[in-house]
Amino acid sequence: MVFAATLSTVHELGYARATVDRIAAAAGVAKTTIYRRWPSKGALIVDCLLDAFGPVPLEGASRAELMSSAIRWIAAKISEPGVGDAFAGVFSDAVSDPALREVLSTRLQDPYRLALQDALDEPENRVLFFIDVVVATLLHRMGMTGEPMVDGDVAALIEMVLLYFADSAGPA
Repeated sequence: MVFAATLSTVHELGYARATVDRIAAAAGVAKTTIYRRWPSKGALIVDCLLDAFGPVPLEGASRAELMSSAIRWIAAKISEPGVGDAFAGVFSDAVSDPALREVLSTRLQDPYRLALQDALDEPENRVLFFIDVVVATLLHRMGMTGEPMVDGDVAALIEMVLLYFADSAGPA
């Protein structure tokens, strides 16, 4: 109930105006109830995103199919109401908040990074680059237009990313 209220509030008001007070009111709980479980809005948003994203569906028989499915999955998730805004907002807050950055890294990014490393048999630095390019591109589009990336552009992103990763050693 709190996660749904959080995404709904972020979707309706935007990340910056979606305060813990407003999220609590939308969830029908006291603000103290939220703060007992989450020490900050950022921590709440990270857990909300974990719930919204779920596990990455690594589908396909080849590296290209696995990467394509992962890109389409995150593009679809970021386009869900409130999710892209919440992700971009908490990411932006983390730039100047080392504690939130640590939460984002360990709780949100690491599980997906590890799953991709295992599935793609790639080293950490290459998987981080994959995540950086894909997520940053999708969030940038949402931030610049207010809309998620259209399917044709997601397909073009997939093509570009697959070109880079076609050689398993990658560029130096």
